[in-house]
Amino acid sequence: MFVDHLSLSGFRSYESAEVPLGPGVTIFVGSNGQGKTNLVEAVEYLATLSSHRVSTDLPLVRSGESQAIVRARVQASADDERRLLLEIEVNAGRANRARINKAPLPRTSELAGVLRCVLFSPEDLAIVKGEPSDRRAFLDALVVSRWPRMAGVRSDYDKVLKQRNSLLKAMSGRSLRDVGGDAESTLEVWNEQLAGIGAELLAARLDTLADLMPRASRAYATIAPVRNEAGADYRSSLALPASEGQRADRAVLRELMVEAMAERRRDELARGVSLVGPHRDDVLFSIGTLPAKGYASHGESWSLALALRLGQFDLLRDDGISPVLVLDDVFAELDVTRRQRLADAVVDAEQVLVTAAVEEDIPDTLTHASGVRRYGVRDGSVAPLVTGEVAVDA
Repeated sequence: MFVDHLSLSGFRSYESAEVPLGPGVTIFVGSNGQGKTNLVEAVEYLATLSSHRVSTDLPLVRSGESQAIVRARVQASADDERRLLLEIEVNAGRANRARINKAPLPRTSELAGVLRCVLFSPEDLAIVKGEPSDRRAFLDALVVSRWPRMAGVRSDYDKVLKQRNSLLKAMSGRSLRDVGGDAESTLEVWNEQLAGIGAELLAARLDTLADLMPRASRAYATIAPVRNEAGADYRSSLALPASEGQRADRAVLRELMVEAMAERRRDELARGVSLVGPHRDDVLFSIGTLPAKGYASHGESWSLALALRLGQFDLLRDDGISPVLVLDDVFAELDVTRRQRLADAVVDAEQVLVTAAVEEDIPDTLTHASGVRRYGVRDGSVAPLVTGEVAVDA
């Protein structure tokens, strides 16, 4: 799968832009702040309905505009000429709207996953060094990429969790003996719903992590020159049974969650918050025998973050659709050896979009790839670079 044309209107720094793309490597070169990341962010947003840079949609709309439009023509593969026209309309203060082949979708969320995209960026370091919420977000995004319907499951879980927390907060400080009647019945209802939805989300996470890590471990061994064994351990608020290579059993996980909520009820009532469920979980990534967080060097942490993205790419490709691969300003963060190993690992992807402030940071493997496209980005405008031409700093 690849994008063969990207069109922007009122998106970020772009009043408008028309960018021809295609399979193979495309490089965007420009000084920081000129708009090159905005281009690949648009592709990411069209694929996932989210951005790696901001948590809300408002910054995506150009200052002074009421809406932003991202439109892309997507081809199934180099060997399959079927095309789709995908469009997302980001409205300031109003609901967004999405279309496929100009036909409106009943729900914007139905656009997620039609185009698949894996994006590497400096923010990925948070997967290794950041908070548990960063690792949960990474894993949940991969779950949704594999199974788009899980976006609805994740949203339902958040809604039920919010309702349950509100009830617990209202009941906070009351003893078990004082809790009864309507409050007790209502809490049991939320318990059942949270356990059912939570078990589905947890099972999807466990299955995805089990599928991801062999691929990520191989990628880490390829990228890292030394101490190149990577692993992961899912840390749950439940006492999980040993999987022994089996798929996660949702019924078992649901019962474990119900039991754990009963055991923690006193603490939950005292604190007024839900203490059991996927929202409390973490993933412990390791290099060798040591946890990556707190022990890994900057280079090792970067290599692990990149390996996780490469593992994500391989997993989605093995699921049947080759994603668009985006490398957003990552080469400047790597030493020469890691740059080359990363380039060697991705050059055969169906479509690779690369951004860099300095083209010399990008290995020749990519800059001299067959059919490579090169664009200079300056002050919100995009123009092709001819062979040998250097992007001019703003």
